[in-house]
Amino acid sequence: MAERHLEIEQKYDAASDFVLPDLDGLPDVASTGTPEAHELYATYYDTDDFRLAAHGITLRRRRGGTDAGWHLKMPAGPDSKQELRAPLGRPSVVPARLSALVAAYTRGAELRPVATLDTGRTVVRLYDADGRELAEIADDLVTGRAGAGAEPDRWREVEVELAGGTPDLLKATGKRLRKCGARRAASSSKLGRLLGGAVTPSAAAAARAAARSRVAAATWNGKGPVVSTGEVVLAYLAEQVDAVLALDPKARLAEDDAVHRMRVAVRRLRSALRSYRPVLDAERTAPLNPELRWLAEVLGEVRDREVLRMRFAGAPSFLLDDLKQQEQAAYRRLNAHLKSARYFAILDELDRLVLDPPLAGAADRKARKELPGLVTRAWTRMAKDYHSIKTADDPDLARHETRKAAKRARYAAELAVPVLGVAAKRVVKDAKRIQEVLGDYQDGVIAMEHLEAAARRTDIPAEAFTLGVLYGKEECEAEAARDRLSTTWSQTLGPSF
Repeated sequence: MAERHLEIEQKYDAASDFVLPDLDGLPDVASTGTPEAHELYATYYDTDDFRLAAHGITLRRRRGGTDAGWHLKMPAGPDSKQELRAPLGRPSVVPARLSALVAAYTRGAELRPVATLDTGRTVVRLYDADGRELAEIADDLVTGRAGAGAEPDRWREVEVELAGGTPDLLKATGKRLRKCGARRAASSSKLGRLLGGAVTPSAAAAARAAARSRVAAATWNGKGPVVSTGEVVLAYLAEQVDAVLALDPKARLAEDDAVHRMRVAVRRLRSALRSYRPVLDAERTAPLNPELRWLAEVLGEVRDREVLRMRFAGAPSFLLDDLKQQEQAAYRRLNAHLKSARYFAILDELDRLVLDPPLAGAADRKARKELPGLVTRAWTRMAKDYHSIKTADDPDLARHETRKAAKRARYAAELAVPVLGVAAKRVVKDAKRIQEVLGDYQDGVIAMEHLEAAARRTDIPAEAFTLGVLYGKEECEAEAARDRLSTTWSQTLGPSF
């Protein structure tokens, strides 16, 4: 696994005659270290069309300094990036662990050298009264070349990176640098500055941003924003596609809750395609539905193990060790799927979903008039499934179908919130309550099935007894959730637009 580090920094452009100011008196700073000089030599890697740079991602192999090796930096918020490192290894061979983390962007395209940066760096470290490092200030003289044989570009910049310091220190240091003539850099990376206009957002990313901004910036009348139904649906789809792409590397790294959130984004996409069929061309969207179902299933294999592990926290080690092994195996299978041509094809289709919208007849109608009926229809389908539980030959199957319908109703209303406001939020809340009660029941059923399977694999009486006790506990909790369903249903109001 690659070494991880959250980098919080600000960059400043400086003139050639810039003099680093006195750093005394900054928040919590008691002393400054002796300046350290380093020579850094970095080769940056990207696709021919700069897919990584277009998303603010940099991948480099750097020699020199105190952290020589491969560095992958991905945006993580304002002034922050998630940095992942790997040893130097062989030149021109990108570590597989790093290339996999950007596969959702490269999608099989080759990563090759696109630029070199040679940097003469002088570092000054700031310490508190206990000798703890608070920040590092790097004064850089940079020579960059965008490709072999390119004319060199030279500039000077100053980086302020937090170590143990606070945002107040970052702000105060920046203020002092600006007073001495430095100015905030236009680009968040040296590579971005060097490549300049050669890097543009992909057409798909630009289309998603435009779709979301159209709804966010819509004009309002007395009843809500004046937008078409198609615009609202596309904005929601764009939001979910962005979520899938952002969560992809986090899921590969097994970050907390990342697989769950990525799976939810996939389910929201499926739900929108189903609930908003009058708005979307079914002939064009139909092939995507089974592919999204497949993706949700491969994510679900990991998520189910995660839920069981959290559910059995505190259980005997023989059970937890087995779950841990299953979860690790599920992650290995997930990572293999996320490198497959099938997954890349899904991402390409999701790009086209917003880039070339498959809009149908109802798309041009006013959202304020069209959405209430579509949300109500999703709720009505859920209610029908709920009422079928009492007469179903297989009540558990009927409960499972009701839970899925509750998710669709929830997501259908969620999509409509920007237009229908409080009324849609209430539907979201009610559908979520039904979903959660049925989810508690389903989790109990899955837990019992897992315990049964574990009991069949052991011939140790003490282990079998423990599994039986846990089974009884899960059975009681599942029955309690099942019995709460009718009460929860009676407390829901349903749509009232």
